[in-house]
Amino acid sequence: EMAISLWKNLLQATKKRLLQQRRLSLYSSADGYEEGSIQKKLQQLAGGSINLSKEDNGIAILTLNNPKLMNAFTGTMMLELQEKVTELESWKDGKGLIIYGAGNTFCSGSDLNAVKAISNPQASSSLKVFISSLLQDGMNMCMFMQNTLTRLMRLPLISVALVQGKAFGGGAELATACDFRLMSPGSELRFVHRLMGLAPGWGGGARLVRIVGTGAALRLLSGATAV
Repeated sequence: EMAISLWKNLLQATKKRLLQQRRLSLYSSADGYEEGSIQKKLQQLAGGSINLSKEDNGIAILTLNNPKLMNAFTGTMMLELQEKVTELESWKDGKGLIIYGAGNTFCSGSDLNAVKAISNPQASSSLKVFISSLLQDGMNMCMFMQNTLTRLMRLPLISVALVQGKAFGGGAELATACDFRLMSPGSELRFVHRLMGLAPGWGGGARLVRIVGTGAALRLLSGATAV
């Protein structure tokens, strides 16, 4: 009986530790990450919403709701996604999670207008200060989304990305954070970053390697090939 009791206590302690680890941030101020600063800037870039419903059967449905922009992520949507992930981390009755986009499309990535507006240095700033601010804010936004999607991936739920229509750029990266990807006929998943001279900034490249292997991931990323 004592051995059984010790074993149960060990399992409970291990479970508690794993849950705590799931919520840990990948980055800190030591990495140059300024979460408070980027949250304030994202709050100013409004539009769309992230809706979450939790059913009695233990299945949660998370909806990307910005159909006018093919469900592209605005700043406030990024913040809302973080909030919904935090809520799901504390959901004791959860079993599964379905993510899909409103309006017959999954997600076209980031709202490019939000990306352009995220850095707003003073008009008197020099070119050097402007570039430095742009790079810092862009890096912080990427770190913010990497943290959120990593926590999503670590949820103790079976997650499914239900892809209808297009999953481009950040939308494709979001799909890689799920355990499974179900694609309807005619849908398309594509890492279009190369066409814009970018690399996946939300951790999707590393997750893609784990899903399909190095060779296939290189072909998909370097060729911006549609799946």
